[in-house]
Amino acid sequence: MKTSIRSTRFTMGMLLFLVIILLLAILSAFYLNKLSGKTSAILKENHYSVVFAQNMIEDLTIINQEITNCFLTNKNPDTIIINKEFKLFIKSLQLEQNNITEIGEGKLVSDIETGFNEYYDSVVEFMKSPKTVAKVLYQHDKFDSLYQNLMLLSLMNEKAIEEKTESAKVLAKKASIRMSFIGTLCFLVAYGFTFSFSSYFNERFYQFYNGIKEIVSSNYNQRLYFTGEDEIYEISLIFNEMAEKLNENKNKMSVTLQKDLVKELSSKEAEELKMMLSGLKSLEEQTAALLSRFEKK
Repeated sequence: MKTSIRSTRFTMGMLLFLVIILLLAILSAFYLNKLSGKTSAILKENHYSVVFAQNMIEDLTIINQEITNCFLTNKNPDTIIINKEFKLFIKSLQLEQNNITEIGEGKLVSDIETGFNEYYDSVVEFMKSPKTVAKVLYQHDKFDSLYQNLMLLSLMNEKAIEEKTESAKVLAKKASIRMSFIGTLCFLVAYGFTFSFSSYFNERFYQFYNGIKEIVSSNYNQRLYFTGEDEIYEISLIFNEMAEKLNENKNKMSVTLQKDLVKELSSKEAEELKMMLSGLKSLEEQTAALLSRFEKK
């Protein structure tokens, strides 16, 4: 059964290149997705927690400043500002409670919630009763305790960001090394197949070229001998058949030319014979005339 270059070697080559491209694409997508997952985790799990902690610190600081200024100036605190900041603090605290990811973060957030409730009660008590130094100091102690816990929350997540960033860098480096190795391996495989494929054709085209040169030089005994059952093998059979027919025609033409030459030579000899006979006849007539003259004398 005849095999086709297009259906075997060419198809295998195309499939090989497609497999290499697909392999590189899948591996690239895998490592990119893995890196994307790590960076997304850093953003979702830790960066947001740092933002929530900083927002709560800012809200807490504004409230404490308002309380301190009111005490120093002996004025009533602005309840609108205080209530607004408390609402913002509670909102950030709720968001943080839904974003607990690190070990020990849950307990720390619980302590923050407890400290906030105590601080809130101290502020409410300060606003209702006469403003004494003892109440201000008590309220300030609650502020310090809550502030320290919020700073710990922020530092905990910042440290986690650093660790996960380092982990992402290590993964990126490993992915780069693996992709470089796989890419080099795929390149060598593709190069080897390309070299083999081109050598297969170059060798046969070179033999075709030499065969055609021999035919042009009237060497009709030239033949091509290829193995296989593909199109090139069939072309070599056709080439050999053509050379065989050219050789046969050359031999036939040689025989015909020889016959024509023999015929041509035979015609020339007959003409020369005729001329010789004619000359002999003329000589005979001249001889007879001379004898007749001698007899008359």
